[in-house]
Amino acid sequence: METKLQSEIKNVLKQFPEYWEDDSLLKNKVIDDLRNYKKDLIEKLLSNETIRNTYSLKLENGTIFKIEDFISMLRYKKYWENSYTRYSNEIGLTSDDKYLKYNTDVVIDFPHKDCVLEGGMTKEEVRKDEVYYHKVLAKEEIDIMFSPKVLTNITKYDENGERQITEFVDTENLILKGNNLIALHTLKERFAGKVKLIYIDPPYNTGNDSFRYNDKFNHSTWLTFMKNRLEIAKELLKEDGSIWINIDDDESHYLKVLADEIFGRNNFLANIIWQKKYSPQNDAKYFSDMHDHILVFAKDKAIWKANPMPRTKEMNARYTNRDNDPRGPWKAENFSVKTYSSDYDYEITTPSGRVVRPPNGRSWSTSKENFLKLVEDNRVWFGSNGNNVPAIKKFLSEVKDGMSPITTWSGEDFFNNDQIPDFWHYEEVSHTQDAKRELIGLKIDFSTPKPEKLLQRIINIGSDEGDLVLDFFMGSATTAAVAMKMDRQFIGIEQMDYIETVSVPRLRKVIEGEQGGISKAVNWTGGGSFVYAELYQLNQKYVDLIQKANSDEEIENLIGRIKESAYLDFKISFDKVTNNNSDFASLSLNEKKDILIQALDANQMYLGYSEMDDEQYDIPEQVKQFNHSFYNKKKDVKHYE
Repeated sequence: METKLQSEIKNVLKQFPEYWEDDSLLKNKVIDDLRNYKKDLIEKLLSNETIRNTYSLKLENGTIFKIEDFISMLRYKKYWENSYTRYSNEIGLTSDDKYLKYNTDVVIDFPHKDCVLEGGMTKEEVRKDEVYYHKVLAKEEIDIMFSPKVLTNITKYDENGERQITEFVDTENLILKGNNLIALHTLKERFAGKVKLIYIDPPYNTGNDSFRYNDKFNHSTWLTFMKNRLEIAKELLKEDGSIWINIDDDESHYLKVLADEIFGRNNFLANIIWQKKYSPQNDAKYFSDMHDHILVFAKDKAIWKANPMPRTKEMNARYTNRDNDPRGPWKAENFSVKTYSSDYDYEITTPSGRVVRPPNGRSWSTSKENFLKLVEDNRVWFGSNGNNVPAIKKFLSEVKDGMSPITTWSGEDFFNNDQIPDFWHYEEVSHTQDAKRELIGLKIDFSTPKPEKLLQRIINIGSDEGDLVLDFFMGSATTAAVAMKMDRQFIGIEQMDYIETVSVPRLRKVIEGEQGGISKAVNWTGGGSFVYAELYQLNQKYVDLIQKANSDEEIENLIGRIKESAYLDFKISFDKVTNNNSDFASLSLNEKKDILIQALDANQMYLGYSEMDDEQYDIPEQVKQFNHSFYNKKKDVKHYE
C-alpha cells in the first residue's frame, strides 16, 4: 500500500510528462535532472510540504534540498515497481564541445571517458553497476589498482602432465585467470614492448552477449571498458607490432574512432570483413547478420610489415601461357591506374592499328618511353588478335612466394589479384559453425568460438615463428591453440570461470596432439607447454560469492563474513546500510547484491605483489619464489607506498 509520501512524490512528478512513458517512471531522467539542478523540478518538489519535511534541511536563511537522499530513495525503494531505466546520456561525435556538423576534427565524447572501468564480471549472466575511478582525482587509487599482483595456483602443463614450478622463463607460454585489465597491467612489468601481435574478440555489447552492464551508460560503459584495455595493450606491443580487434556492426564504428584516438589514425591498417556465416538467418527481423569486422592497427605503420600468405594452387592456375613465352605462365594485368598524371595520358596504337587512350579520369601506369621498352621486351599483351587495350604480362616465375594483404579493389580484380583482399570469405578462413564443430570434436562446449583457419591467417600475416601473441579475451583459447601449432609464444587472459572447463582443457588436448582445426595443414603432432596462474583474490572472492547468492538468507550469511574479513570502502558505512535496516531489507535480491559489491574496496580485489610477504596472507614459499622470478626481483622488494 502506498504511503502518503509515495503518493505525493508521484503526484509532483506527474506534472512533468517527460518523466513518464506508458505510466512508467523514467527515473534515470529524473535523477539526471536533479543532479543538473533543474530549477522547476526542485521548486515543485520543495513546494510540497510532505516532501520538504522529509528531504530538506531548514537553515536560518534558506533551505537545502537533500538531493542525494531523494535520489537514493528513488533508485532503491521497492515501491517504484512501475519504473525503469532509460538512456539519459546521449553519445555523440563532438570536438571542442561542438557537434560534428560544426567541426572537421572528430573524437568520441562520452561519459566517464577519463575514468577507469575495472569490468569485474566473472560469469556471463551477471550484471554489475561498474565503479569508475577518475585518473586525476583518484590517481593514488588508480596506481594501487594497477600495481603488480601476486600470482598463485601456479601449474605447468606439458607432455608429461602437470606440475608445480617456482621459476618463469621468458620463452614460456602463459595463461592468466583474473580481471583482464588488472592482468594486463601485471604483465606490463615483464612484457611491455615485447608483444608482436594482439588479437582480441571482446564482448560486442549487443545486449545478448556477456557484456551486460547497467542500461544508463550502456555504450559509454562499453567504450570506457575498451579504452582502458586498449591503452595498456598499446604499451605491451612492440614498435613493429599490430592489434586485430574482432567486432560486429553494433560498436565497430565507435570502436574505430576510439582506436584512432589511442593508436593514431595514421596507424590504421584495414577494416577486414570476415564472412562468419555461410547462409542467411531465416529469423532475422531486419537484415541477416553475415559478417564481422576485424579492425587492424599498427603501433607504428611506418615500420610494420605484413607477411605474405602462402600461394594456393587456385592462384597459380590463373597463370597461363597464351603466346608460348619462354619465361613461362603469365597473366594480364590492367595497364591503367586511378591516380591521374597528364604525362602518362597518351595515345597507344595497337598492332591492329586501333588507337586507344586510358579510360576517363585514369592514366597509363608508366611513361610512353617505358611503355615502348615493355613492348620491345614482349611484356605487353594486346589480345590474340592484337586489337585489345594493352595489358601488362605478370609472370608466375617473377611472383614472390606469397600474397600481400591489400585494402580494397573491385570487379574482376577480386578473383585475379595475387593479394589478399579485406573481404575474407568463409571458404578461405571458415565460419562460426566450423568453429563450433572444432570444439565438438574436442568434446568442449562453447557458444561463440572462432575458427582456427581465421586465426591462422591473422597470425601468419602479423607475426613470425617465435614471436609473442596475446589474447586478453581468451574465451575458448582458439588464439592460443593456433599460436602453439604455428610455433608462436602466447599469453592468454580470461576472467570467466569457464577457463577451467574450456580454455585449459583445450590447450592440454593441443599438447596431446589433437588433429582438429589446422593441425593437419601445419603438420601438428603435439608437444609444447604452458604455465597457468591466477591473480591472488582478496575482495574478488566475495564478489564471486555475492554474485552466486540465490536467496536473501545467503546474503545475510555473507554480510557477516564480509564484515569480519573483507576490505570495505571507507566512504560507505557498512553497518548503517546492513544492520537491521528496513530500507535494505526491502530491496530486491539484485539490489542487495549491488550495494554489497559497492561496499567492498575496489582497490583490494587482488593482492599486490608488494604485500606478498605480509604474514596475514600466509603465502607459501614456492609461490613467493615464482613471483620473484616472474617480476625479475629478489626478496628485497620495496613495499608500495
